[in-house]
Amino acid sequence: MNHTSPGVTALEPRLSPAPLDRQVNWFSRHWVLIFGIILGLYAGLPFLAPVFVKSGWEAPARAIYFIYSFQCHQLPQRSYFLFGSKLTYSLTEIQVLSSTLLDPLALRNFIGNPEMGWKVAWSDRMVAMFASLWLFGMLWKPLRRWLKPLPWWGIILFLLPLAVDGTSHFISDLYGIGQGFRDSNAWLAALTNHAFSTDFYTGDAWGSFNSMMRLLTGILFGLGIVWFGFPYLDDAFSLQKEYMKR
Repeated sequence: MNHTSPGVTALEPRLSPAPLDRQVNWFSRHWVLIFGIILGLYAGLPFLAPVFVKSGWEAPARAIYFIYSFQCHQLPQRSYFLFGSKLTYSLTEIQVLSSTLLDPLALRNFIGNPEMGWKVAWSDRMVAMFASLWLFGMLWKPLRRWLKPLPWWGIILFLLPLAVDGTSHFISDLYGIGQGFRDSNAWLAALTNHAFSTDFYTGDAWGSFNSMMRLLTGILFGLGIVWFGFPYLDDAFSLQKEYMKR
């Protein structure tokens, strides 16, 4: 016989939300650590490609090069090399190896050799961007008490140098790899009255103006994203924690 009052339905068994609540609460408290682990793996995989090639594991190395090729041009003259005689190589040093490397696609697919070493699966700019994003993300939590959130115009100032440098490289490359105005930087030499060596003005090798700009703008990108975005994320997760306490 049903003894429930009219208009009142019998209670149905349901799953307790407690386990899910605990998981959400744990994530809200440790989101910076989780971010660091995920981004660290993502930014570290390109460095495993040359390690795998050096170890004779070409299949997983090629897989990494292929996956990251959708995110980066992977031009060797703008990439770091591991296990070779130098960290970076000029376009001339690379193209002298074979006439086929005059073709932009073949140049992009060149990963190195036993003498030169093997290139990282990301360009130097991408390495600077994501390495700095990871580094500043890890430093943000212990330093957040002394940092005011970056305003919207601040993030624009941090990202603008990368946009200008990247766009100018793109336009320069339209004239042909090694043929554009960013390859000679004659405009900069004229502005500085040739105060620096020729190696500083020309090409992309380490120590050149181009390499320094890619490094600097990549670091500014990482710093700006963390400084601007992390306070908002922290506020959102803090609200989530307060809600879970109710």
